[in-house]
Amino acid sequence: MKPRVLVIIPAYNEAENIVGVVRHMMEQAPQYDYLVVNDGSSDETLKLCRQESFSYLDLPINMGIGGAVQAGYIYARKNDYDIAVQMDGDGQHDIAYLDKVLQPILDGKADIVIGSRFLKKQGFQSSFTRRMGIGFLSGLILLTTGHKIMDVTSGYRAVNRMFIDIYSKDYPMDYPEPEAIVSAVMHRACVAEVPVEMRAREGGTSSITFKRSIYYMIKVTLAILLCRMSYGVRRSRRKNAPAAPESERGTEK
Repeated sequence: MKPRVLVIIPAYNEAENIVGVVRHMMEQAPQYDYLVVNDGSSDETLKLCRQESFSYLDLPINMGIGGAVQAGYIYARKNDYDIAVQMDGDGQHDIAYLDKVLQPILDGKADIVIGSRFLKKQGFQSSFTRRMGIGFLSGLILLTTGHKIMDVTSGYRAVNRMFIDIYSKDYPMDYPEPEAIVSAVMHRACVAEVPVEMRAREGGTSSITFKRSIYYMIKVTLAILLCRMSYGVRRSRRKNAPAAPESERGTEK
């Protein structure tokens, strides 16, 4: 029996992108279910989802990216999915790499797989300033957990049934991706990375301004440290979990 896969697409004010993103997925990967999580958008995102008869969940207020993604995980758990995939609603994540992101989980080689733009450094690489920030957070996660993850802010990731359950009950709310990695490692997850190419957002503007970038770095740094401290003595990876191929994962310290 094939595993049931749900693609979670959080969307906040993505009226310029959401129709193209969902239609592209329906055309290129019709074998997978999807759920648009409208995060209290103030534009026509919800209206478009209704007009297009998309599968969607409407949050009555803006919960932030973490709340929207967690709502998707709750839906996945309640509907008995085996794997959940996060994919942004702004068109940056290419559905062509979905099978590649899923494969280590299907092979039993990973609990969580992150689509990384930095393993082969192809496609859209973000700005130099953001890459510096990502490098800092990657180093901080290595220091606090012993696990090297290159693209710690990537929102293109898949998780197995165990982490659908974990994340449906406890998921970081604000700028969650790096903190979610620390939480996963502390739960003894095998975290793998696979190379993907990303694109610049198709329309609209990013919500992360210069001021918000400063807030982001301070907030996420503190969140990583607090998350790590909350688990006490470091837990090691599950002894029986097979490792992903070296070419598809971050190295460990």
